[in-house]
Amino acid sequence: MTDTRGRIESISAGNRLEIHLSGRWEVGYAAELEIALAQLSPPVDQPVLIDLSGLDRLDTTGAWLIHRGSEALRSPRRSVTLSGARAEHEQLIARVSGLYQPCEIQPPAGNALIRLVARLGENALTVLDTAASFTAFIGLTTVTLLRSLLHPRRLRFNAITVHMEATGINALPIVSLISFLIGIVMVYQSAFQLTRFGAQIFVIDLLAFSVLRELGVLLTSIVVAGRSGSAFAAEIGSMKLHEEIDAMRALGMDPVEILVLPRILSLMVVLPLLVFTADVMALLGGAIMCWISLDIAPDLFLQRLRSAVDLPTFWIGIVKAPFFAGLIALTGCYEGLQVSGSAESVGQRTTRAVVESIFLVIVADALFSVVFTILGL
Repeated sequence: MTDTRGRIESISAGNRLEIHLSGRWEVGYAAELEIALAQLSPPVDQPVLIDLSGLDRLDTTGAWLIHRGSEALRSPRRSVTLSGARAEHEQLIARVSGLYQPCEIQPPAGNALIRLVARLGENALTVLDTAASFTAFIGLTTVTLLRSLLHPRRLRFNAITVHMEATGINALPIVSLISFLIGIVMVYQSAFQLTRFGAQIFVIDLLAFSVLRELGVLLTSIVVAGRSGSAFAAEIGSMKLHEEIDAMRALGMDPVEILVLPRILSLMVVLPLLVFTADVMALLGGAIMCWISLDIAPDLFLQRLRSAVDLPTFWIGIVKAPFFAGLIALTGCYEGLQVSGSAESVGQRTTRAVVESIFLVIVADALFSVVFTILGL
């Protein structure tokens, strides 16, 4: 059987190089033809004639190889001429040549200051769009919650219970451990400084006020944001990616009522309990460290704790917890519902849910501090 694959023959004829192309120049032989073209290296000042009269078949890939090969050979001191092509081959090569538009490997960078301002503007618009969309989501969730409270049968108590276990009971070990260690670290660090002034007894006051007012609720909220907020975003995002939420809407079910409300209500119930546990464990860790490093007995620790801390100080941290829980759950659910495209979007939205939750919790804590200061608490 005759081999009809594309071939290249180069012949020096006088002061020019003749390249004869023959056979079938089609996509099936593109790889070997491209290698053969790349091996052609005539002298810089020698003109080149490419003879196409021997071509049997030519498709778009072959025409593009011929055009690109001729352009690679052409230089200011070397001319390249195509000849002998049949009419249909000549038309195809001309069509491919007209569509060939080489682009820059790297686009021009432009002015650095202009790019910085443009990026800042884009980010600002993105933040505004996200804030508006998140505000609308809060409004939609609030309306759905009020509707469910007017018709309590619409509340999914089984789902709320399941999420309470996942976000509350299962989070107790890590919250307790972190709080216990924080209490130890606070006493150890502050005792080192206060002992120099003979005021080591005030370590208890510092520990109690810091933990009960700020650190207990703040650290617990950050842990819950990284643990439960990310889980909410990943769970709802996976459902969105697999079109389960679209299926709910097609069946006449409200995804906010079924997926969002149980998560928000469960977290608002369990976070105050987690904060209470974190307060107790931090004080316990601090009491043990006071006993070991400062020789303050547990009974003296409790006596000083009762005289240093009043009931409003304890409730300030507990009151913050439901608000922080609402922000964490809303952010996680919102980012989960924004998932689209691919599995990569799930990871991106989960990361954003954690970062945004922690940011909103810290901002809300600062606002609470200002309000409590104004109220004299």
